[in-house]
Amino acid sequence: DHDVRRREELTPVTWFLPRHSTVQADETAAGTAPFHLDLWFYFTLQNWVLDFGRPIAMVSLLYYYDEYLGHSMWYVPFFLLLFVYFSGCFTATKAASSMPGVALLLVMPSGLYYWYLVTEGQIFILFIFTFFAMLALVLHQKRKRLFLDSNGLFLFYSFALTLLLVALWVAWLWNDPVLRKKYPGVIYVPEPWAFYTLHISSRH
Repeated sequence: DHDVRRREELTPVTWFLPRHSTVQADETAAGTAPFHLDLWFYFTLQNWVLDFGRPIAMVSLLYYYDEYLGHSMWYVPFFLLLFVYFSGCFTATKAASSMPGVALLLVMPSGLYYWYLVTEGQIFILFIFTFFAMLALVLHQKRKRLFLDSNGLFLFYSFALTLLLVALWVAWLWNDPVLRKKYPGVIYVPEPWAFYTLHISSRH
């Protein structure tokens, strides 16, 4: 009966695709789910290294891949995998729904990286869709008395910080006539490198 109830609580995604180092059901009920410091630290580090190193490696005959095809091949699976992982970050223990101090220290660089990803990659629609899907899943699981564990809270707070940073970025450059001309669409999210090129490097 315990296994049947546990399977009913989990989403279909988490039942077929359990997340890395998922705590067993009876272990989760007994104590706090551990925060995966090694996973999130190296994940944040490789995000910064790979994403900043990618344009350097693609300096020549590859602009189309980097700007169009590469975005679809990288960002869509990337956010899909994040959501799949997030769907497994729930616990039935209310006391386990907290983050250690070291996790809070990683929220800022993680959220800052996603801000750069969303603005420079021009993937605000994909990001906001993923964030609202995460929010909907949280509300759905809350009805089943399931709560985010430390890893789910870390990812959710990182995305919430990203949304705040994007909103502040857009508000700051809302009346910029040069960037407004460069980004005439309905969704106005200027790229950081475009801002640097038009307003900083041009002065030197």
